[in-house]
Amino acid sequence: MIKGISFLRPAGSPEAYERLAGFFAALGFAPGKGWNEEGSRGASFLAPLGNLEFVDGAFPSTADLLVEVTALDAVHQAAATWLRAQGGEEALVRLSAITETHWKSQIFTVEPEPGFSFSFWAWTDPLKGKAIALEGDLSAAGMRFAIVIARWNAVITERLLEGALDVLLRSGAIRADIQVLRVPGAWEIPSAARALANTGLVDAVITLGCLLRGETAHYEAIYNEVARGIGQSQQETGIPHAFGVLTCETLEQALNRAGIKAGNKGFEAAAAAIEMVSLHRKLKQGGPA
Repeated sequence: MIKGISFLRPAGSPEAYERLAGFFAALGFAPGKGWNEEGSRGASFLAPLGNLEFVDGAFPSTADLLVEVTALDAVHQAAATWLRAQGGEEALVRLSAITETHWKSQIFTVEPEPGFSFSFWAWTDPLKGKAIALEGDLSAAGMRFAIVIARWNAVITERLLEGALDVLLRSGAIRADIQVLRVPGAWEIPSAARALANTGLVDAVITLGCLLRGETAHYEAIYNEVARGIGQSQQETGIPHAFGVLTCETLEQALNRAGIKAGNKGFEAAAAAIEMVSLHRKLKQGGPA
């Protein structure tokens, strides 16, 4: 039931608020919704993954917040550029050098505003001894998606849509690059998916629907054609299609797969779409990015 973790701290003054918001924007954090009300405003920044950790023993940093990154040198350079623009060369005293840690990583600490310190770190061996394999990354930045969702059994499909949008936005996609198309039922999903893929304006199509078994053979006939149509559209257009069409015996089973007990299949389908777009891009580039 946990959806996210938020780190909240008063900025202290409007000037400090502006500087802190500008610092994280300069480092490339994805902006969240934030708020701006009478007497209160908040600048929100999102990351694809959040961790809540408790430590017994040596603590890795004295900073308020630790942020894991994939290009530590680039982040360090961006932080130095921002500090230099704010206060000249003397401001760089608030930026530490990149140092090695005892937990096989590198780290640096920066204080963009007095009293607010943040540490950025990256593994020195991201693979951690694992065999090298070509696979997609769960980063949706710069990707364009289309979601085809059936209105039939909306109590289920709307939950699937929430899960799909959640993982796309968490992973760096922007709302303007996510197109949502609603169709009457599961039968119409393959046609809409094919039309979207043929436009060449999306990197992946996410299909969401729900079929519940009835007392006739209608269920099997619809499911077989929907699955075949989505698969055929993917193969013939070359655009990844993520399959998020539930086929369940009962409404209870469907609810469980839409976030009640067994995870959210819309979330899982969208995550698969991100990874497949990333993998396709790497293959076109001839190897890992």
